[in-house]
Amino acid sequence: MRPTAVVFAYSEVGVRCLEVLLRAQVEILLIVTHDDDPNETRWFASVAELAQQYRLPWIAPQSADEPQLIERVAALAPDFIFSFYYRFMLSDQILHSAKRAALNMHGSLLPRFRGRAPVNWAVLRGATETGATLHHMVARADAGDIVDQQAVAIGEDDDALTVFRGVCAAAVTVLARSLPKLLAGTAPATPQQILPGEYFGRRRPEDGRIDWSRPAREIHNLVRAVAPPYPGAFADILGERWVVTRTKVLANEPDNSCVVQSPGAARRPRLIGSQARCIVECSDGSRLLLVAAQGPEGAVDLAAVAARLEDSPLELG
Repeated sequence: MRPTAVVFAYSEVGVRCLEVLLRAQVEILLIVTHDDDPNETRWFASVAELAQQYRLPWIAPQSADEPQLIERVAALAPDFIFSFYYRFMLSDQILHSAKRAALNMHGSLLPRFRGRAPVNWAVLRGATETGATLHHMVARADAGDIVDQQAVAIGEDDDALTVFRGVCAAAVTVLARSLPKLLAGTAPATPQQILPGEYFGRRRPEDGRIDWSRPAREIHNLVRAVAPPYPGAFADILGERWVVTRTKVLANEPDNSCVVQSPGAARRPRLIGSQARCIVECSDGSRLLLVAAQGPEGAVDLAAVAARLEDSPLELG
């Protein structure tokens, strides 16, 4: 008899992990997903479209607490419940409907970066590594026993989309590697230590506002963490709203355009023009190159802006 599953899924990870289950001949009794948010630009594959392609039953309820959903999952009594980037917490009633296990794929190396938007938070916090973790679901978010993990390196200039793609590939690897053991009942279940300060909440577009008083590395990490297709890091410069999409932290070698203070010397941050480049001199003496930005009319001509600022640096509030 084929093993059965109810799958709660969304986004690229949801699609790719569902494909792993289908290749393994797991019988999908029901897919629960989300309607796309009209305020978001969908840049990832659609779980609903995959369900339609394979003629699988699917629904998109407004919450995971709807009585009809709880009753339907209980009546199906699947062997497994899987959650792949589904955005709602599942109730104990739903979790207990699984005869064998209820498992979630989380986009970090638990116990680090528990909660929402784990890839974005990892980049924002300057982590050099993240990954994908398959774990048992319990009442507390991302706290259950770990089945398997796969690490993903984060380069200093990698943006969240690059890291997300790596995490997505890692999730597929973890699920494909773990599924035979889950089906055989031999998969490990390692308790995880719950680290303080490692639970993160949802990020909002307004969290992308750049604070120029911060060091170059922190600003760079913010830009990477929310670069398109995410909402972007933004600031008001020269009377316009700029979305800064790419930056690079510069070494503190002196150049001919300015006197660079040593790290730790506080001053007002400013934007200068140097050799057709726009450079932010941060308050701690670090420097940040603006590589690309979008303004109201499209791409900002940073070389032209740099020429304007050669003799008149702009103080950044």
